[in-house]
Amino acid sequence: MSQMKHIDNIPSTPGKFKEKSPYNRLRLHFSVAKLTFWSFVFLGLIFVCLFRSPSSSSPAASDLSRRSLRTSSYDGPAWEKRIKASAKVRSRNGISVLVTGAAGFVGTHVSAALKRRGDGVVGLDNFNDYYDPSLKRARQTLLESAGVYVIEGDINDVTLLKKLFDVVQFSHVMHLAAQAGVRYAMENPSSYVHSNIAGLVNLLEVCKNANPQPAIVWASSSSVYGLNTKVPFSETDRTDQPASLYAATKKAGEEIAHTYNHIYGLSLTGLRFFTVYGPWGRPDMAYFFFTRDLLKGKSISIFEAANHGTVARDFTYIDDIVKGCLAALDTAEKSTGSGGKKKGPAQLRVFNLGNTSPVPVSDLVSILERLLKVKAKRSVVKLPRNGDVQFTHANISFAQRELGYKPTTDLQTGLKKFVRWYLSYYGDGKKSAQ
Repeated sequence: MSQMKHIDNIPSTPGKFKEKSPYNRLRLHFSVAKLTFWSFVFLGLIFVCLFRSPSSSSPAASDLSRRSLRTSSYDGPAWEKRIKASAKVRSRNGISVLVTGAAGFVGTHVSAALKRRGDGVVGLDNFNDYYDPSLKRARQTLLESAGVYVIEGDINDVTLLKKLFDVVQFSHVMHLAAQAGVRYAMENPSSYVHSNIAGLVNLLEVCKNANPQPAIVWASSSSVYGLNTKVPFSETDRTDQPASLYAATKKAGEEIAHTYNHIYGLSLTGLRFFTVYGPWGRPDMAYFFFTRDLLKGKSISIFEAANHGTVARDFTYIDDIVKGCLAALDTAEKSTGSGGKKKGPAQLRVFNLGNTSPVPVSDLVSILERLLKVKAKRSVVKLPRNGDVQFTHANISFAQRELGYKPTTDLQTGLKKFVRWYLSYYGDGKKSAQ
């Protein structure tokens, strides 16, 4: 239970800033861009339908099966009893939430925070091996010690999803399951379409037919801003120039959410996360593997943009992200459909959840040097054309106004907490962090 100290209580502070006016676009440009975008989406869905079979002999198909289709056995009185116990609401105004991707970084923190305040929480995760599954299992153990049952299953398993809604009438869904990472999309593109598009559609199909329909909050990404050069990024800015397949699938998710809201009356809130970091984080993120490599004495590659441009990120501490997630759940209005039929207009929202203070990656390394008391072996390399962008910067005025979202953790403070957790979990670097 000592590990639970890294997941803090969640306060909420009202914001005072106003949303900026919409970013104007030419109608002809919009038409061409949307046609191109939806052509990609439909081709991607066709690709999934034709090549997702686990029996395929292709490496991509076998890898997809290995990573995304694990589902444990389920059903039976004992299984249902565990689900109902985990979903039981223990506070007066509590909600019952299905959290997908519950053993993931953000999913673990959100699930713990919900349970701590008395909400009913059931987790779902496929425990794939995109990164070290033992870290996900450790998070699962942490959650189960707090009373959250995490089911091993896949969001593409429609039978499982239907069964869960038969057992519990969830008032809300926190959809965090996804294939993450910008660079991995160049190695295994089908996994992104499979999880981020097909998986989302499967979940929405089940939710639309539920009675009552749940309100849904889901993770989009700051990556949807792509090649946009207007900063800070606002929710009304253009998002039709994705720089990676990951970004394109998240943008597709936003369009799909709009469709299900419009046709079926599902209440949907998308959250565009900006470079989340902190304890129990993802090993594929720079702050995490920089820490690992510093402790092992390895060289640190720091990206540099064209003309010696600085690469910077709007690093956002996990506790601040959790505040935004809970506020989105608390302000989500009820869906208006029933049994797949819309009865009236439903809520549709998108929010930036960032820190509003971009920090150069070189400064991130300097902070880690001081915290770890290790001098980095720096290697400056050109920013590759693999989906990474030069900078991210969130305008959070809309989230401040509507959610009371106000991040409070600077990078120095947040990294200090992360390093403390890292050294506690992995030791001084002798235990491997993959």
